[in-house]
Amino acid sequence: MDIILIPGFWLDGSSWDDVVPALERAGHRAHALTLPGMKSRDADRSSITLRDHIDAVVREIDSLGPDGGQAVLVGHSGGGAIAHAAADARPDRVARVVYVDSMPLGEGGLINDELPAENGEIPLPDWSLFEAEDMTDLGDELRAAFRARAIPTPEHVACDRQRLGDERRYDVPVTVIACEFSSAMLRQWLEQGHPGVRELSKIRDVGYIDLPTGHWPQFTRAADLAEAIVASVGPGPV
Repeated sequence: MDIILIPGFWLDGSSWDDVVPALERAGHRAHALTLPGMKSRDADRSSITLRDHIDAVVREIDSLGPDGGQAVLVGHSGGGAIAHAAADARPDRVARVVYVDSMPLGEGGLINDELPAENGEIPLPDWSLFEAEDMTDLGDELRAAFRARAIPTPEHVACDRQRLGDERRYDVPVTVIACEFSSAMLRQWLEQGHPGVRELSKIRDVGYIDLPTGHWPQFTRAADLAEAIVASVGPGPV
């Protein structure tokens, strides 16, 4: 199975480096994406939009060719919104979407318009801006390594409205890898009709895997994250 790995804010494709080998050992083909404007700190990303990031994932799906079969999309954090929109664009080419500490973002939603922006981009903020749950297991060494590799996210990606158009996206199975908040909490929010899970509630086939840690499991529990992705997808061909 082709597994397309979509990083969250401030990260490029190398953020999946500790996850990819286990996916490949399980028989899958991993495609760790570096999204437009995220190749270097010096790149001009002021005009990069949310649609540009979505289109990059759609191009990756299409690059597998008409006979390439279906792909699995794995979206971390803000990458989950991008994965959901790519599934909306290619519902017949996506076998499953795996949300890593993230959720599908519905029509008209914003990923996060509260992050401080500078000159059309959003640098990695001071750690004090994050919730305690975000930072679980992210010790000083990991924090320093994350900040050293962090690339500013295009402001438009965080602030543009999500635009969707094909309700067949609700037929694409999903798995939520629950990190900061447990699957029990997510189910409770669904029962309560919480607006943050409204789009998730419309999806017909949803599974959950609990992976208790902070917001960046690819750094804090990479081996367990890889195992969870493989569990959600199944083994590759022998």
